[in-house]
Amino acid sequence: MFTPLRTVAVLGAGVMGSQIAAHLANVGLTVHLLDLPASSGRKNELVESAYKKALKLSPPICFTEKTSRRVILGNFEEHFDRLATVDWVVEAIVEHLPTKQALMARLESVVHPDAIISTNTSGLPIHAIAKGRTKSFRRRFLGTHFFNPPRYLKLLELIPTEDTDAQVLARMQWFGELHLGKGIVIAKDTPNFIANRIGMYATLLSVKAWTEQNYTIAEIDALTGTLVGRPKSATFRTADLIGLDTLTYVADHLYPAIPNDESREIFQVPEVMRKLVATGTLGAKTGQGFYKKQKSEILALNPETLTYEATDSTDSLEIAAIAKLPKLSDRLMALYRDPGRAGEFFRQTTLEILAYSARRIPEIADSPLGIDRALCWGFGWELGSFELWETLGFETVLSDMRSANIPIPTWIEILDSEGGKRFYQEDIHQDLEVYRHGQGYAKVPFLKDAIDLDALKLEPKLTLWQNSEAALLDLGDGVLLYEFRSKGNTLSFKVIEGLSESLDILVSGNYKGMAIGNGSDHFSGGANLLEMVTAAQSGNLGVLEKLIVDFQNLLHRIYYAPKPIVAAIQGRVLGGACELVLACPHVVAAAETYIGLVEVSVGLIPGAGGILRTVKRAVARSASETPSHIQPLISRVFETIAMAKVSSSAHEAREMGYLPDNAKILMNGDRRLAVAKAEILHLDRLGYLPPIENNHIMVLGRPGRAVLEHTAYLFQQGRYASEYDRYLANRLAYVMTGGELSTPALVSEQYLLQLERETFLPLLEQPKTQERIAHILKTKKPLRN
Repeated sequence: MFTPLRTVAVLGAGVMGSQIAAHLANVGLTVHLLDLPASSGRKNELVESAYKKALKLSPPICFTEKTSRRVILGNFEEHFDRLATVDWVVEAIVEHLPTKQALMARLESVVHPDAIISTNTSGLPIHAIAKGRTKSFRRRFLGTHFFNPPRYLKLLELIPTEDTDAQVLARMQWFGELHLGKGIVIAKDTPNFIANRIGMYATLLSVKAWTEQNYTIAEIDALTGTLVGRPKSATFRTADLIGLDTLTYVADHLYPAIPNDESREIFQVPEVMRKLVATGTLGAKTGQGFYKKQKSEILALNPETLTYEATDSTDSLEIAAIAKLPKLSDRLMALYRDPGRAGEFFRQTTLEILAYSARRIPEIADSPLGIDRALCWGFGWELGSFELWETLGFETVLSDMRSANIPIPTWIEILDSEGGKRFYQEDIHQDLEVYRHGQGYAKVPFLKDAIDLDALKLEPKLTLWQNSEAALLDLGDGVLLYEFRSKGNTLSFKVIEGLSESLDILVSGNYKGMAIGNGSDHFSGGANLLEMVTAAQSGNLGVLEKLIVDFQNLLHRIYYAPKPIVAAIQGRVLGGACELVLACPHVVAAAETYIGLVEVSVGLIPGAGGILRTVKRAVARSASETPSHIQPLISRVFETIAMAKVSSSAHEAREMGYLPDNAKILMNGDRRLAVAKAEILHLDRLGYLPPIENNHIMVLGRPGRAVLEHTAYLFQQGRYASEYDRYLANRLAYVMTGGELSTPALVSEQYLLQLERETFLPLLEQPKTQERIAHILKTKKPLRN
């Protein structure tokens, strides 16, 4: 019902403004990025310098280099009139209320009467920024609080004022979810909104444990990181990344703004942090904060001496056994029951955070859902406060809060007295419901075209086939889903076997098509290297050869299947997983997809059709089959595979040849399974025909191979590649150009597949390849031996 926004202006080219502009360019908008004019010289010097600096950030803020060109730079003096043509203005200037108010007054005289205006402030009252503006302006004004970095963090808090028109808010929510790919949380106009209010409380609670309770930085980070379902950076590494000055600024502005918060004293910044900020010790941007890297050693701050010392061991926590538990819920329960120092810290901080979150309802949100989503989408927690409460047990947590004399809000007591023991209610036949303050349970708003895979699994009849590492599910309307369930979604023997059986079911049954995908953050890390190296070291190459032949044949069947098969991908798609995607004639990809043929990094080359299909695409994209037209495209593919390059986005993957030109790229990856299903139904309605088999592929023979081998030589001479890398690159060149062919020639698909197979298998016996595989299995990092 809404019209998409097409043009936007971002005012302020600071750290956030430049990144917001880049992300809006990523989604296809025309973006004007404006800042103050330079006091001397070229007026655009400030904005150009700021944007150029932002483009150097890692990870990259733009999908591709071409994307960055969509941002049109300007300044407030010469180019303010551009704002008359835009659909949306995002203000991201200095956090100073009078300055923002003055800018809004100037904006009102220029912007189109239907343009939406928003502010990205994180600490100022939204309604105060629009004070004095006309009713028409105020009805189109709201807060749009992006999280840093805007491209990668899912949360977008929308903060309407009392004057914001409901249709404007609804349009921004629709556009944010569908086109910006964000998880939208509607926040109230309260200090620091939702995520930062709870997140700052949790952070400063941990800092207090460091300064007052004799826990070390290393211990606290061990207990607030991946062990409990939070990011690896945990508390203190995250603080260093944010900046100690930023944290201090936020806390100092929050404290006086919440006089009625019963826990406001926690927001009093510890003296040690003030000393660090005063001396310019601000975190990662100054090279030291709570942590400091000295050569190859990571040192941690001593709160008493303010000197850096070797990171303390966390052995005293005795959490090794807990850390080995694969399920997060099991780790949380074990840690909560732990009688030692680890359990004491976890119980105390958890009870305080959960109670504080509950006490903020209805002040900052009307239900647990808003708080949980804000923490998960904004800070990367796997479980929000109330999801964690339910995991530990509603009654257990409530009883422990009472025993610890922790203040409990009235609505929790009411929920308990009414016999309610859950914040969420879920049933396969019903929508998920959440308890709302004063209203009982209400349906949870969810993307209308997203498929809840966890809910599907609750209905046994929807699982048509499964083994211990994969399953075939019925998505309804004659569409199937093949789901990986192996560790890391690797392509293990069982996953490949299951895919073959699922393909048989698809072809022989009354089904319209099949999607291949899963609900994980990452599609697949590729082949199960441990299985492969074990077989190679035992001399059982016969098993491996059969596996490669079977996998090649399977991917060949997928590509030419009589019914549409769609890969629904996201996150990392590496090695054999990339080969699987290359074999799917139709792809739906989340924009944040990182795909690549990375076999060289483990001492191999692609062996299941990856070379065949990238060569085919390169030849198809060339102007003709003349070798001089094909060679530049083949050289580019060669460099991509030889250097084990991985795309930084789905858009770049399409440029690199890993995704077909017809791939559907979604900003909101949560929609990928639903869109894959819709694509299958669409192809079925058209009357699906599989791709035409191509057995006349032009390869370049020895002349083309010489060009590629010279490139490999230059890589080694420039120290971009080791001697073994060059050897592997030469083997890759051998296959890509047709083996021993002396001149360019037309070859069949099976010819190239056989070359892949014959070249791949001997590499598994090479000692340096086995060293590379062993190293990556042990350290998760590639070895360049």
